Amino acid sequence: MFSVESKKQAAHNDSIWSVAWQKSVRDNCDYVVTGSVDDKVKCWQWKGNDLVLRHSCEGHQLGVVSVVINHSGTVCASSSLDCFIRLWDLESGKQIKAINAGPSELWTLAFSPDGRFLASGSHSGNINLFGVESGQRETSLDTRGKFIMSVAYSPDARLLASGAVDGQVNLFDMGTGRLLHTLSGHSMSVRSLAFSPDSKTLATASDDGYVKLYDVQNATLSASISAHSSWVLGVQFHPDNLHFATSSSDKTVKIWDMSTKKCLHTFQEHSEQVWGIAFNDTGDKLVSVSDDRSALVYNCPLV
Repeated sequence: MFSVESKKQAAHNDSIWSVAWQKSVRDNCDYVVTGSVDDKVKCWQWKGNDLVLRHSCEGHQLGVVSVVINHSGTVCASSSLDCFIRLWDLESGKQIKAINAGPSELWTLAFSPDGRFLASGSHSGNINLFGVESGQRETSLDTRGKFIMSVAYSPDARLLASGAVDGQVNLFDMGTGRLLHTLSGHSMSVRSLAFSPDSKTLATASDDGYVKLYDVQNATLSASISAHSSWVLGVQFHPDNLHFATSSSDKTVKIWDMSTKKCLHTFQEHSEQVWGIAFNDTGDKLVSVSDDRSALVYNCPLV
């Protein structure tokens, strides 16, 4: 049965705009990281059916807009409106590196599947790729578009997708850096996008209230779902490749069936818009964060 497992009220002092969840084999625990307009990055441990605060990481000067964790669950990266990317060791909470990603404002981050690179969209319309070890911008991909609000690597590392403020979605071949396809369909900003675990489907979430599913190989639209009554701010695939979740400024979180494109459940626990969502690695839990400053963890009995 779908239910709320844990509710962490006042997890931050201001709106929480981003969240990530990853199991760390090294540290033998599940980490949940949150990033907030209060400039802080917080590292939590999922322990005893509750979020237990491990570290509060300070260094950003303006709101934190994105947090991501590498696949091994050892390092978190955060981006801020201060134009810096900061890398944090999750076990110690110490800052590893600060990368000046300016001068143009940067938005969401994505780790490459091998953890060697960080992709970030920018106000200039480019996708910048930073070396995690070097801390330098290694290359830039020209989207031929406007402000990039969302980026995502395919799990097989072959593709990188970006979503822009004008609704444009681009697919890049990461072997060559070449722009493969420009996908149309959204009329407003694409806030979030995610590849399915098998890398065959791309889901995009937009301010137009729609979630669109694209067949990656053929670059065709396979479904257009009127998902929420307001902006769709987050989309994440379930590890089983059969379900996905969305979050919205209509204050709800929804669980969807991939085959039927039907909503299985709607969570209505937040009192403000819900910016971010993330499944754990087994998919039986989902975390969401909101302008109401809370972090909620739900039971998702899909497996």
